[in-house]
Amino acid sequence: MEFLKNHPFAVAAFFESSLVLTFAVPKERLEHLIPECLTLDTFQNKWAFVAVAMVQTSKLRPKGLPEFMGNDFFLIGYRIFVRYTDNRGKRLRGLFVLRSETDKKKMAFLGNIFTHYRYAATDIRKVRNGRLATIISEKSGFHIVIEEREGDVNMPESSPFSDWKDARKFSGPLPFSFTYNKANNTVVIIEGVRQNWKPKLVNVLDYKCDFLSRLKLQDALLASAFEVKDVPYYWKKGKIEKWQ
Repeated sequence: MEFLKNHPFAVAAFFESSLVLTFAVPKERLEHLIPECLTLDTFQNKWAFVAVAMVQTSKLRPKGLPEFMGNDFFLIGYRIFVRYTDNRGKRLRGLFVLRSETDKKKMAFLGNIFTHYRYAATDIRKVRNGRLATIISEKSGFHIVIEEREGDVNMPESSPFSDWKDARKFSGPLPFSFTYNKANNTVVIIEGVRQNWKPKLVNVLDYKCDFLSRLKLQDALLASAFEVKDVPYYWKKGKIEKWQ
C-alpha cells in the first residue's frame, strides 16, 4: 500500500489562518536532514531555513467532493526550504517536510496513509486575547506568543534579512513540496495552488519549540514571522519521477 502515500488524488482545503515562523541556520547544519535529491534553498549562500507553520485548516477533502465532507483540524508543520531540479532541467523551489502534528487523530491516521509527511496526533490549544495570540502544545513542548499590530512591524533583531523585501522571498507562496523514496529512487512532486496569499508580518513575543531542540537547532535565529488569512488552497495529484 506504499503507493497510497504518493498523493494519489488532488486535495482541497481552506486555510482560515496560517502563522509561519522561519528560522535561519548555517546551511551546513541542515544538509544532513534532506534527501540527496534536494539542495537547500539558501540566502547569501550562507543561511538555510526551517519553517514552523501553524495552520487552522477547514474543509480538507479530495478535490471535487462537497465541502461538508471535509475535515477541520489544526496543523503544526516543520519544513525545510529546498530546491529540486526535475527531469526537464527545471529548478523548482519548495519544501521538505520533517514532521507534521495535528490535534485530530483522524487526520494523523489519514495523513500517514496518503502522504509521507510524518503525522502525529498531539494536544494543541489556541488562545486569543485582544491583539495577542498564543498557541500551546503541552505534549509537544510547543509555545508561541505573537502580537498582531497595525502598521509596520520590524524584522526580528536576530534576522539575517535586512528588510521585508528579502524575507518575502522565503514567505511563499512556494509552489512545491517534495518527498523521496530511496528504495526505488523516485521523487514525488506535489504542487500547491493557492489564492489570496497576502503575508503580514507579526511580532513574536515568546516561543519554545522542543522539536527544534531535538534537531539540535535550539540556537536557530528567528528570521521572520508572518500570518496569512482566508486562503483557498488545493494540492494537485502527486507527480512521480525517477531521480538521475
